[in-house]
Amino acid sequence: MREQSLRKKRLNLWSLSGALIFVVFLLFFLYPMANLLLSAFTAEGHLSLDGFRKFFNPAYYYSSTILNSLKVSASVMLISLLLGIPFSYFYTFYQIRGKRILFILCLLCTMSAPFIGAYSWIKMLGRNGFITNFLSMLGVEIGSIYGFGGILLVQSLKLFPLVVIYMNGAFSSIDNSLMEASANLGCKGVPRLFKVVLMLTMPTILAAALLVFMRAFADFGTPALIGEGYTTFPVLIYTSFLSETATDYGFASAVSVIAILFTGLVFLIQKYATSRFKFTINAMNPIQPLKPKGLRGALMYVYCYLLIAVALLPQVYIVCMSFMNYNLAGIRKPGWSLANYERASRKLMVRSINNTLLISVAALALIIVIAVLISYLTVRRSSPFHHALDTITMLPYILPGAVIGIALLGAFNYPVFNNGPVRISGTIGIIVIAMAIRRMPFTSRSATAAIMQIPVSTEEAAISLGASDLKTFVKITIPMMSSGILSGAVLSWVSIITEMSASLMLYNNRSITLTVNTYTQIVGGNDGVAAAFATVTTAFTVVCLILYLIITRNQKDGIGL
Repeated sequence: MREQSLRKKRLNLWSLSGALIFVVFLLFFLYPMANLLLSAFTAEGHLSLDGFRKFFNPAYYYSSTILNSLKVSASVMLISLLLGIPFSYFYTFYQIRGKRILFILCLLCTMSAPFIGAYSWIKMLGRNGFITNFLSMLGVEIGSIYGFGGILLVQSLKLFPLVVIYMNGAFSSIDNSLMEASANLGCKGVPRLFKVVLMLTMPTILAAALLVFMRAFADFGTPALIGEGYTTFPVLIYTSFLSETATDYGFASAVSVIAILFTGLVFLIQKYATSRFKFTINAMNPIQPLKPKGLRGALMYVYCYLLIAVALLPQVYIVCMSFMNYNLAGIRKPGWSLANYERASRKLMVRSINNTLLISVAALALIIVIAVLISYLTVRRSSPFHHALDTITMLPYILPGAVIGIALLGAFNYPVFNNGPVRISGTIGIIVIAMAIRRMPFTSRSATAAIMQIPVSTEEAAISLGASDLKTFVKITIPMMSSGILSGAVLSWVSIITEMSASLMLYNNRSITLTVNTYTQIVGGNDGVAAAFATVTTAFTVVCLILYLIITRNQKDGIGL
Protein backbone atom coordinates (compact mmCIF):
# COMPACT_ATOMS: atom_id res chain seq x y z
CA MET A 1 0.00 0.00 0.00
CA ARG A 2 2.80 2.37 0.94
CA GLU A 3 4.65 1.43 -2.28
CA GLN A 4 1.52 2.19 -4.33
CA SER A 5 1.15 5.58 -2.60
CA LEU A 6 4.81 6.41 -3.27
CA ARG A 7 4.42 5.48 -6.92
CA LYS A 8 1.33 7.68 -7.18
CA LYS A 9 3.22 10.57 -5.60
CA ARG A 10 6.05 10.16 -8.12
CA LEU A 11 3.55 10.04 -10.96
CA ASN A 12 1.85 13.20 -9.73
CA LEU A 13 5.15 15.08 -9.41
CA TRP A 14 6.26 14.48 -13.01
CA SER A 15 2.74 14.68 -14.42
CA LEU A 16 2.37 18.10 -12.80
CA SER A 17 5.71 19.22 -14.27
CA GLY A 18 4.64 18.12 -17.75
CA ALA A 19 1.25 19.79 -17.36
CA LEU A 20 2.82 23.11 -16.27
CA ILE A 21 5.17 23.12 -19.25
CA PHE A 22 2.25 22.37 -21.56
CA VAL A 23 0.28 25.30 -20.10
CA VAL A 24 3.26 27.61 -20.66
CA PHE A 25 3.56 26.59 -24.32
CA LEU A 26 -0.20 26.64 -24.74
CA LEU A 27 -0.36 30.25 -23.57
CA PHE A 28 2.80 31.62 -25.18
CA PHE A 29 3.16 29.52 -28.32
CA LEU A 30 0.10 27.50 -29.33
CA TYR A 31 -2.39 30.29 -28.56
CA PRO A 32 -0.36 32.97 -30.45
CA MET A 33 0.07 30.62 -33.42
CA ALA A 34 -3.66 29.78 -33.42
CA ASN A 35 -4.46 33.49 -33.26
CA LEU A 36 -2.09 34.09 -36.18
CA LEU A 37 -3.82 31.37 -38.18
CA LEU A 38 -7.22 32.85 -37.36
CA SER A 39 -6.08 36.33 -38.41
CA ALA A 40 -4.83 34.97 -41.73
CA PHE A 41 -8.31 33.67 -42.58
CA THR A 42 -10.45 36.52 -41.22
CA ALA A 43 -11.01 40.21 -41.91
CA GLU A 44 -13.17 42.48 -39.74
CA GLY A 45 -14.53 39.47 -37.87
CA HIS A 46 -15.56 37.53 -40.96
CA LEU A 47 -14.04 34.62 -42.86
CA SER A 48 -11.80 36.04 -45.57
CA LEU A 49 -9.00 34.96 -47.88
CA ASP A 50 -8.02 38.51 -48.80
CA GLY A 51 -4.49 38.13 -47.38
CA PHE A 52 -3.85 35.02 -49.48
CA ARG A 53 -5.42 36.61 -52.58
CA LYS A 54 -3.17 39.62 -52.15
CA PHE A 55 -0.15 37.34 -51.94
CA PHE A 56 -0.98 35.00 -54.84
CA ASN A 57 -2.77 37.28 -57.31
CA PRO A 58 -0.04 39.83 -58.11
CA ALA A 59 3.01 38.20 -59.63
CA TYR A 60 5.19 40.48 -57.47
CA TYR A 61 4.43 38.70 -54.20
CA TYR A 62 3.82 35.19 -55.47
CA SER A 63 6.73 34.76 -57.86
CA SER A 64 9.34 36.92 -56.17
CA THR A 65 8.92 36.10 -52.49
CA ILE A 66 8.51 32.32 -52.76
CA LEU A 67 11.11 31.84 -55.45
CA ASN A 68 13.53 34.28 -53.83
CA SER A 69 13.31 32.59 -50.43
CA LEU A 70 13.66 29.08 -51.86
CA LYS A 71 16.45 30.14 -54.22
CA VAL A 72 18.43 31.83 -51.45
CA SER A 73 17.91 29.08 -48.86
CA ALA A 74 18.66 26.21 -51.23
CA SER A 75 21.71 27.95 -52.72
CA VAL A 76 23.12 28.86 -49.31
CA MET A 77 22.54 25.29 -48.15
CA LEU A 78 24.37 23.86 -51.16
CA ILE A 79 27.32 26.30 -50.96
CA SER A 80 27.63 25.76 -47.19
CA LEU A 81 27.80 21.99 -47.71
CA LEU A 82 30.36 22.39 -50.51
CA LEU A 83 32.51 24.61 -48.29
CA GLY A 84 32.00 22.89 -44.94
CA ILE A 85 32.30 19.20 -45.82
CA PRO A 86 35.81 19.44 -47.42
CA PHE A 87 36.96 21.66 -44.54
CA SER A 88 35.75 19.15 -41.96
CA TYR A 89 37.18 16.23 -43.96
CA PHE A 90 40.65 17.80 -44.02
CA TYR A 91 40.29 18.74 -40.35
CA THR A 92 39.38 15.21 -39.23
CA PHE A 93 41.38 12.97 -41.54
CA TYR A 94 44.62 14.98 -41.66
CA GLN A 95 47.00 16.45 -39.10
CA ILE A 96 46.46 20.11 -39.96
CA ARG A 97 48.73 22.34 -37.88
CA GLY A 98 46.87 24.81 -35.72
CA LYS A 99 43.63 22.85 -36.16
CA ARG A 100 42.32 23.83 -32.72
CA ILE A 101 42.77 27.51 -33.57
CA LEU A 102 41.03 26.88 -36.89
CA PHE A 103 38.06 25.36 -35.07
CA ILE A 104 37.86 28.27 -32.62
CA LEU A 105 37.94 30.81 -35.46
CA CYS A 106 35.33 28.73 -37.29
CA LEU A 107 33.03 28.95 -34.26
CA LEU A 108 33.62 32.70 -34.03
CA CYS A 109 32.56 33.11 -37.67
CA THR A 110 29.15 31.59 -37.04
CA MET A 111 28.51 33.15 -33.62
CA SER A 112 28.13 36.73 -34.86
CA ALA A 113 24.85 38.27 -36.00
CA PRO A 114 24.37 37.69 -39.78
CA PHE A 115 23.37 41.29 -40.57
CA ILE A 116 26.66 42.56 -39.11
CA GLY A 117 28.48 40.54 -41.77
CA ALA A 118 26.19 42.00 -44.43
CA TYR A 119 26.90 45.54 -43.22
CA SER A 120 30.65 44.91 -43.17
CA TRP A 121 30.69 43.48 -46.70
CA ILE A 122 28.77 46.54 -47.90
CA LYS A 123 31.45 48.79 -46.39
CA MET A 124 34.15 46.70 -48.11
CA LEU A 125 32.58 45.74 -51.46
CA GLY A 126 29.64 48.12 -51.75
CA ARG A 127 29.38 51.04 -54.17
CA ASN A 128 31.71 53.10 -52.02
CA GLY A 129 33.51 50.22 -50.28
CA PHE A 130 37.22 50.56 -49.67
CA ILE A 131 38.04 47.38 -51.65
CA THR A 132 35.75 48.52 -54.48
CA ASN A 133 37.43 51.94 -54.61
CA PHE A 134 40.91 50.42 -54.49
CA LEU A 135 40.19 48.00 -57.34
CA SER A 136 38.50 50.79 -59.29
CA MET A 137 41.73 52.81 -59.14
CA LEU A 138 43.47 49.78 -60.69
CA GLY A 139 40.86 49.66 -63.43
CA VAL A 140 39.12 46.54 -62.08
CA GLU A 141 35.31 46.56 -61.77
CA ILE A 142 33.90 43.82 -59.52
CA GLY A 143 30.20 44.42 -60.15
CA SER A 144 27.42 44.82 -57.60
CA ILE A 145 27.40 43.01 -54.26
CA TYR A 146 23.72 43.78 -53.75
CA GLY A 147 20.85 41.40 -54.40
CA PHE A 148 21.03 37.61 -54.62
CA GLY A 149 24.83 37.45 -54.94
CA GLY A 150 25.43 39.51 -51.82
CA ILE A 151 22.95 37.49 -49.74
CA LEU A 152 24.55 34.26 -50.95
CA LEU A 153 28.05 35.51 -50.05
CA VAL A 154 27.12 36.70 -46.56
CA GLN A 155 24.95 33.76 -45.52
CA SER A 156 27.26 31.07 -46.94
CA LEU A 157 30.31 32.43 -45.10
CA LYS A 158 28.19 32.75 -41.97
CA LEU A 159 26.59 29.29 -42.05
CA PHE A 160 29.20 26.90 -43.47
CA PRO A 161 30.82 26.62 -39.97
CA LEU A 162 27.59 24.96 -38.79
CA VAL A 163 28.23 22.22 -41.33
CA VAL A 164 31.81 21.92 -40.04
CA ILE A 165 30.64 21.58 -36.42
CA TYR A 166 28.18 18.83 -37.34
CA MET A 167 30.50 16.97 -39.69
CA ASN A 168 33.46 16.97 -37.30
CA GLY A 169 31.50 14.79 -34.91
CA ALA A 170 30.17 12.58 -37.72
CA PHE A 171 33.58 12.00 -39.34
CA SER A 172 35.15 11.28 -35.95
CA SER A 173 32.59 8.52 -35.32
CA ILE A 174 33.62 6.51 -38.39
CA ASP A 175 35.47 3.32 -37.50
CA ASN A 176 38.91 3.19 -39.11
CA SER A 177 38.43 -0.52 -39.90
CA LEU A 178 35.77 0.49 -42.45
CA MET A 179 38.28 2.76 -44.14
CA GLU A 180 40.89 -0.02 -44.17
CA ALA A 181 38.36 -2.52 -45.55
CA SER A 182 37.41 -0.18 -48.40
CA ALA A 183 41.10 0.40 -49.16
CA ASN A 184 41.68 -3.36 -49.30
CA LEU A 185 38.87 -3.58 -51.85
CA GLY A 186 40.57 -0.96 -53.99
CA CYS A 187 38.37 1.99 -53.03
CA LYS A 188 40.64 4.88 -52.07
CA GLY A 189 40.90 8.66 -52.32
CA VAL A 190 38.01 10.59 -53.84
CA PRO A 191 35.91 7.49 -54.74
CA ARG A 192 36.09 6.35 -51.10
CA LEU A 193 35.01 9.82 -49.94
CA PHE A 194 31.81 9.66 -51.99
CA LYS A 195 31.03 5.93 -51.77
CA VAL A 196 31.94 5.29 -48.12
CA VAL A 197 32.59 8.38 -45.99
CA LEU A 198 29.70 10.55 -47.18
CA MET A 199 27.28 7.62 -47.23
CA LEU A 200 28.16 6.76 -43.62
CA THR A 201 27.59 10.37 -42.53
CA MET A 202 24.50 11.07 -44.65
CA PRO A 203 22.11 11.49 -41.66
CA THR A 204 24.39 14.19 -40.27
CA ILE A 205 24.73 15.83 -43.69
CA LEU A 206 20.94 16.00 -43.96
CA ALA A 207 20.63 17.41 -40.43
CA ALA A 208 23.25 20.07 -41.19
CA ALA A 209 21.54 20.86 -44.49
CA LEU A 210 18.21 21.36 -42.72
CA LEU A 211 19.76 23.64 -40.10
CA VAL A 212 21.47 25.80 -42.73
CA PHE A 213 18.31 25.95 -44.86
CA MET A 214 16.18 27.03 -41.90
CA ARG A 215 18.69 29.64 -40.74
CA ALA A 216 18.99 31.10 -44.25
CA PHE A 217 15.21 31.03 -44.72
CA ALA A 218 14.58 32.81 -41.39
CA ASP A 219 17.29 35.48 -41.77
CA PHE A 220 15.82 38.97 -41.95
CA GLY A 221 18.81 41.29 -41.51
CA THR A 222 20.95 40.11 -44.42
CA PRO A 223 18.36 40.45 -47.22
CA ALA A 224 17.02 43.64 -45.64
CA LEU A 225 20.45 45.31 -45.76
CA ILE A 226 22.15 43.87 -48.83
CA GLY A 227 19.17 42.56 -50.81
CA GLU A 228 18.00 45.93 -52.16
CA GLY A 229 14.57 44.81 -53.26
CA TYR A 230 15.33 41.08 -53.27
CA THR A 231 12.34 40.26 -51.08
CA THR A 232 12.23 37.16 -48.90
CA PHE A 233 9.54 35.92 -46.50
CA PRO A 234 10.93 37.57 -43.31
CA VAL A 235 11.41 40.91 -45.10
CA LEU A 236 7.88 40.81 -46.53
CA ILE A 237 6.40 39.93 -43.12
CA TYR A 238 8.29 42.81 -41.49
CA THR A 239 7.41 45.41 -44.14
CA SER A 240 3.75 44.33 -44.14
CA PHE A 241 3.43 44.48 -40.38
CA LEU A 242 5.54 47.58 -39.69
CA SER A 243 4.86 49.61 -42.80
CA GLU A 244 5.37 53.38 -42.59
CA THR A 245 1.91 53.95 -44.08
CA ALA A 246 -0.37 51.30 -42.58
CA THR A 247 -0.14 48.00 -40.74
CA ASP A 248 -1.66 45.07 -42.65
CA TYR A 249 -1.81 42.39 -39.96
CA GLY A 250 -4.06 40.11 -42.02
CA PHE A 251 -1.65 40.08 -44.95
CA ALA A 252 1.37 39.66 -42.67
CA SER A 253 -0.42 36.73 -40.96
CA ALA A 254 -1.20 35.12 -44.31
CA VAL A 255 2.43 35.43 -45.42
CA SER A 256 3.50 33.95 -42.06
CA VAL A 257 1.20 30.94 -42.56
CA ILE A 258 2.65 30.36 -46.04
CA ALA A 259 6.17 30.59 -44.62
CA ILE A 260 5.26 28.05 -41.92
CA LEU A 261 3.91 25.65 -44.55
CA PHE A 262 7.12 25.90 -46.57
CA THR A 263 9.40 25.35 -43.58
CA GLY A 264 7.21 22.50 -42.35
CA LEU A 265 7.33 20.86 -45.78
CA VAL A 266 11.14 21.14 -45.89
CA PHE A 267 11.35 19.69 -42.37
CA LEU A 268 9.19 16.69 -43.35
CA ILE A 269 11.26 16.09 -46.49
CA GLN A 270 14.43 16.12 -44.40
CA LYS A 271 12.92 13.71 -41.85
CA TYR A 272 11.88 11.34 -44.65
CA ALA A 273 15.32 11.51 -46.29
CA THR A 274 17.00 10.84 -42.94
CA SER A 275 14.79 7.80 -42.35
CA ARG A 276 16.29 6.25 -45.50
CA PHE A 277 19.69 6.15 -43.80
CA LYS A 278 19.09 4.29 -40.54
CA PHE A 279 22.20 2.64 -39.14
CA THR A 280 24.56 2.95 -36.18
CA ILE A 281 28.32 3.41 -36.07
CA ASN A 282 30.55 2.51 -33.14
CA ALA A 283 34.08 3.83 -33.57
CA MET A 284 35.97 1.14 -31.64
CA ASN A 285 38.95 1.90 -33.89
CA PRO A 286 39.08 5.71 -34.26
CA ILE A 287 40.30 7.48 -37.38
CA GLN A 288 44.07 7.98 -37.46
CA PRO A 289 44.78 11.39 -39.07
CA LEU A 290 47.43 11.38 -41.79
CA LYS A 291 50.15 13.93 -42.33
CA PRO A 292 49.41 16.13 -45.37
CA LYS A 293 52.24 15.90 -47.87
CA GLY A 294 53.34 17.57 -51.08
CA LEU A 295 51.16 19.80 -53.21
CA ARG A 296 47.98 18.16 -51.97
CA GLY A 297 48.89 18.98 -48.37
CA ALA A 298 49.76 22.58 -49.28
CA LEU A 299 46.40 23.00 -51.01
CA MET A 300 44.64 21.69 -47.88
CA TYR A 301 46.33 24.35 -45.77
CA VAL A 302 45.52 27.08 -48.29
CA TYR A 303 41.88 26.02 -48.48
CA CYS A 304 41.30 25.81 -44.72
CA TYR A 305 43.14 28.95 -43.65
CA LEU A 306 42.03 31.09 -46.61
CA LEU A 307 38.37 30.14 -46.12
CA ILE A 308 38.48 31.04 -42.42
CA ALA A 309 40.33 34.30 -43.18
CA VAL A 310 37.67 35.39 -45.69
CA ALA A 311 34.82 34.36 -43.37
CA LEU A 312 36.39 36.25 -40.45
CA LEU A 313 37.26 39.37 -42.45
CA PRO A 314 33.89 41.15 -41.88
CA GLN A 315 34.22 40.95 -38.10
CA VAL A 316 37.82 42.16 -38.15
CA TYR A 317 36.88 45.09 -40.38
CA ILE A 318 33.93 46.08 -38.18
CA VAL A 319 36.20 46.22 -35.13
CA CYS A 320 38.68 48.39 -37.03
CA MET A 321 35.83 50.57 -38.26
CA SER A 322 34.66 51.23 -34.73
CA PHE A 323 37.94 53.06 -34.00
CA MET A 324 37.96 55.13 -37.21
CA ASN A 325 37.24 58.85 -37.08
CA TYR A 326 33.79 59.80 -38.37
CA ASN A 327 32.26 63.27 -38.12
CA LEU A 328 28.61 63.86 -37.32
CA ALA A 329 27.75 63.72 -41.04
CA GLY A 330 29.17 60.19 -41.23
CA ILE A 331 32.22 61.18 -43.28
CA ARG A 332 35.47 59.50 -42.32
CA LYS A 333 38.41 61.66 -41.26
CA PRO A 334 42.05 60.63 -40.89
CA GLY A 335 43.17 59.02 -37.64
CA TRP A 336 41.75 56.77 -34.97
CA SER A 337 39.79 57.52 -31.80
CA LEU A 338 37.14 56.36 -29.32
CA ALA A 339 34.67 58.99 -30.54
CA ASN A 340 32.32 56.34 -31.98
CA TYR A 341 31.96 54.68 -28.58
CA GLU A 342 31.38 58.07 -26.96
CA ARG A 343 28.59 58.83 -29.44
CA ALA A 344 27.20 55.31 -28.99
CA SER A 345 26.96 55.92 -25.24
CA ARG A 346 24.53 58.73 -26.05
CA LYS A 347 22.49 56.38 -28.26
CA LEU A 348 21.20 54.14 -25.47
CA MET A 349 24.25 51.86 -25.46
CA VAL A 350 24.19 51.32 -21.69
CA ARG A 351 20.47 50.58 -21.80
CA SER A 352 20.97 48.24 -24.76
CA ILE A 353 23.70 46.31 -22.93
CA ASN A 354 21.62 46.10 -19.74
CA ASN A 355 18.55 44.93 -21.65
CA THR A 356 20.56 42.38 -23.61
CA LEU A 357 22.01 40.95 -20.41
CA LEU A 358 18.65 40.97 -18.62
CA ILE A 359 16.80 39.35 -21.53
CA SER A 360 19.49 36.75 -22.20
CA VAL A 361 19.87 35.75 -18.54
CA ALA A 362 16.10 35.61 -17.91
CA ALA A 363 15.42 33.70 -21.14
CA LEU A 364 18.31 31.34 -20.46
CA ALA A 365 17.04 30.58 -16.95
CA LEU A 366 13.64 29.63 -18.40
CA ILE A 367 15.28 27.60 -21.14
CA ILE A 368 17.46 25.59 -18.76
CA VAL A 369 14.63 24.77 -16.34
CA ILE A 370 12.12 23.77 -19.02
CA ALA A 371 14.65 22.02 -21.28
CA VAL A 372 16.03 19.88 -18.45
CA LEU A 373 12.53 18.86 -17.36
CA ILE A 374 11.47 18.05 -20.91
CA SER A 375 14.57 15.95 -21.56
CA TYR A 376 14.01 14.03 -18.30
CA LEU A 377 10.31 13.48 -18.97
CA THR A 378 10.95 12.33 -22.55
CA VAL A 379 13.76 9.89 -21.71
CA ARG A 380 13.02 8.70 -18.15
CA ARG A 381 9.23 9.16 -17.97
CA SER A 382 8.42 8.25 -21.54
CA SER A 383 4.76 8.57 -22.53
CA PRO A 384 2.79 9.73 -25.58
CA PHE A 385 2.01 13.02 -23.80
CA HIS A 386 5.65 13.71 -22.95
CA HIS A 387 6.78 12.91 -26.49
CA ALA A 388 4.06 15.21 -27.84
CA LEU A 389 5.28 17.90 -25.46
CA ASP A 390 8.83 17.43 -26.72
CA THR A 391 7.59 17.83 -30.30
CA ILE A 392 5.69 21.03 -29.42
CA THR A 393 8.78 22.59 -27.87
CA MET A 394 10.77 21.77 -31.02
CA LEU A 395 8.32 23.45 -33.41
CA PRO A 396 9.70 27.01 -32.90
CA TYR A 397 13.03 25.68 -34.19
CA ILE A 398 11.67 25.60 -37.75
CA LEU A 399 9.85 28.95 -37.60
CA PRO A 400 11.33 32.32 -38.66
CA GLY A 401 11.77 34.81 -35.81
CA ALA A 402 9.52 37.28 -37.61
CA VAL A 403 6.65 34.76 -37.40
CA ILE A 404 7.17 34.29 -33.65
CA GLY A 405 7.27 38.07 -33.19
CA ILE A 406 4.10 38.79 -35.16
CA ALA A 407 2.26 35.91 -33.46
CA LEU A 408 3.08 37.21 -29.96
CA LEU A 409 2.17 40.78 -30.89
CA GLY A 410 -1.15 39.70 -32.35
CA ALA A 411 -2.01 37.47 -29.42
CA PHE A 412 -1.20 39.98 -26.69
CA ASN A 413 -2.15 43.22 -28.45
CA TYR A 414 -5.22 43.74 -26.28
CA PRO A 415 -5.90 46.26 -23.47
CA VAL A 416 -5.67 43.63 -20.75
CA PHE A 417 -2.13 42.80 -21.87
CA ASN A 418 -1.10 46.42 -22.58
CA ASN A 419 -2.48 48.52 -19.75
CA GLY A 420 -4.44 46.01 -17.74
CA PRO A 421 -3.47 43.84 -14.79
CA VAL A 422 -1.28 41.52 -16.90
CA ARG A 423 0.98 43.79 -18.95
CA ILE A 424 3.01 41.87 -21.55
CA SER A 425 2.98 43.72 -24.85
CA GLY A 426 5.61 46.45 -25.06
CA THR A 427 7.69 45.08 -22.17
CA ILE A 428 10.96 43.23 -21.84
CA GLY A 429 8.90 40.24 -20.72
CA ILE A 430 7.46 39.57 -24.17
CA ILE A 431 10.97 39.57 -25.68
CA VAL A 432 12.14 37.15 -22.97
CA ILE A 433 9.23 34.85 -23.84
CA ALA A 434 10.01 35.03 -27.57
CA MET A 435 13.70 34.29 -27.02
CA ALA A 436 13.03 31.41 -24.61
CA ILE A 437 10.50 29.74 -26.91
CA ARG A 438 12.54 30.12 -30.08
CA ARG A 439 15.98 29.19 -28.71
CA MET A 440 15.01 26.36 -26.36
CA PRO A 441 15.68 23.49 -28.83
CA PHE A 442 19.47 24.02 -28.62
CA THR A 443 19.48 23.24 -24.89
CA SER A 444 16.72 20.61 -24.91
CA ARG A 445 18.45 18.54 -27.64
CA SER A 446 21.80 18.80 -25.87
CA ALA A 447 20.25 17.88 -22.50
CA THR A 448 18.39 14.94 -24.06
CA ALA A 449 21.61 13.63 -25.60
CA ALA A 450 23.32 13.95 -22.20
CA ILE A 451 20.67 12.10 -20.19
CA MET A 452 20.55 9.28 -22.73
CA GLN A 453 24.20 8.57 -21.91
CA ILE A 454 23.50 8.23 -18.15
CA PRO A 455 22.80 4.62 -17.03
CA VAL A 456 19.37 4.21 -15.44
CA SER A 457 20.99 2.00 -12.82
CA THR A 458 22.72 5.03 -11.30
CA GLU A 459 19.38 6.66 -10.47
CA GLU A 460 17.84 3.36 -9.39
CA ALA A 461 20.72 2.85 -6.94
CA ALA A 462 20.05 6.25 -5.35
CA ILE A 463 16.32 5.51 -5.04
CA SER A 464 17.00 2.07 -3.54
CA LEU A 465 19.10 3.79 -0.86
CA GLY A 466 16.11 5.88 0.19
CA ALA A 467 16.48 9.02 -1.95
CA SER A 468 13.25 10.44 -3.38
CA ASP A 469 12.72 10.90 -7.12
CA LEU A 470 13.14 14.66 -6.79
CA LYS A 471 16.29 14.38 -4.70
CA THR A 472 17.76 11.85 -7.14
CA PHE A 473 16.91 14.14 -10.04
CA VAL A 474 18.49 17.21 -8.39
CA LYS A 475 21.49 15.56 -6.71
CA ILE A 476 22.38 12.80 -9.20
CA THR A 477 20.83 13.27 -12.65
CA ILE A 478 21.31 17.01 -13.16
CA PRO A 479 25.01 17.04 -12.11
CA MET A 480 25.69 14.13 -14.49
CA MET A 481 23.90 16.03 -17.27
CA SER A 482 25.71 19.30 -16.51
CA SER A 483 28.15 19.24 -19.44
CA GLY A 484 25.37 18.68 -21.99
CA ILE A 485 23.10 21.24 -20.33
CA LEU A 486 25.79 23.92 -20.21
CA SER A 487 27.05 23.41 -23.75
CA GLY A 488 23.50 23.64 -25.09
CA ALA A 489 22.80 26.64 -22.84
CA VAL A 490 25.79 28.53 -24.23
CA LEU A 491 24.57 27.93 -27.78
CA SER A 492 21.11 29.14 -26.75
CA TRP A 493 22.68 32.17 -25.08
CA VAL A 494 24.68 33.27 -28.10
CA SER A 495 21.65 32.79 -30.37
CA ILE A 496 19.62 35.00 -28.00
CA ILE A 497 22.28 37.73 -28.00
CA THR A 498 22.48 37.76 -31.82
CA GLU A 499 18.70 37.41 -32.40
CA MET A 500 17.14 40.36 -34.21
CA SER A 501 14.08 39.50 -36.31
CA ALA A 502 11.71 38.79 -33.40
CA SER A 503 13.21 41.55 -31.21
CA LEU A 504 12.83 44.12 -33.99
CA MET A 505 9.07 43.60 -33.94
CA LEU A 506 8.69 43.52 -30.16
CA TYR A 507 11.05 46.24 -28.90
CA ASN A 508 10.56 49.86 -27.89
CA ASN A 509 13.03 52.41 -26.46
CA ARG A 510 12.70 50.88 -23.00
CA SER A 511 13.43 47.33 -24.19
CA ILE A 512 15.91 48.00 -27.02
CA THR A 513 18.74 45.46 -27.33
CA LEU A 514 22.27 45.57 -28.77
CA THR A 515 21.36 43.89 -32.05
CA VAL A 516 18.29 46.07 -32.58
CA ASN A 517 20.22 49.24 -31.77
CA THR A 518 23.01 48.14 -34.11
CA TYR A 519 20.50 47.62 -36.91
CA THR A 520 18.77 50.95 -36.35
CA GLN A 521 22.13 52.77 -36.43
CA ILE A 522 23.05 51.00 -39.68
CA VAL A 523 19.72 51.93 -41.28
CA GLY A 524 20.18 55.49 -40.01
CA GLY A 525 23.56 55.75 -41.75
CA ASN A 526 25.56 56.29 -38.54
CA ASP A 527 28.52 54.20 -39.65
CA GLY A 528 30.92 54.82 -36.78
CA VAL A 529 28.27 54.40 -34.09
CA ALA A 530 26.88 51.31 -35.82
CA ALA A 531 30.38 49.80 -35.91
CA ALA A 532 30.79 50.50 -32.18
CA PHE A 533 27.51 48.73 -31.39
CA ALA A 534 28.45 45.83 -33.68
CA THR A 535 31.84 45.50 -31.96
CA VAL A 536 30.23 45.36 -28.52
CA THR A 537 27.81 42.72 -29.81
CA THR A 538 30.76 40.75 -31.20
CA ALA A 539 32.51 41.03 -27.82
CA PHE A 540 29.50 39.36 -26.21
CA THR A 541 29.70 36.49 -28.70
CA VAL A 542 33.42 36.11 -27.97
CA VAL A 543 32.61 35.73 -24.27
CA CYS A 544 30.03 33.08 -25.20
CA LEU A 545 32.62 31.32 -27.33
CA ILE A 546 35.15 31.26 -24.49
CA LEU A 547 32.53 29.78 -22.15
CA TYR A 548 31.60 27.19 -24.75
CA LEU A 549 35.24 26.17 -25.21
CA ILE A 550 35.78 25.88 -21.44
CA ILE A 551 32.67 23.72 -21.02
CA THR A 552 33.41 21.46 -24.00
CA ARG A 553 37.21 21.28 -23.64
CA ASN A 554 37.09 17.52 -23.08
CA GLN A 555 34.64 16.84 -25.89
CA LYS A 556 35.19 16.23 -29.59
CA ASP A 557 35.03 19.20 -31.95
CA GLY A 558 31.46 18.67 -32.98
CA ILE A 559 27.92 19.00 -31.72
CA GLY A 560 24.55 17.73 -32.77
CA LEU A 561 21.05 19.12 -32.53
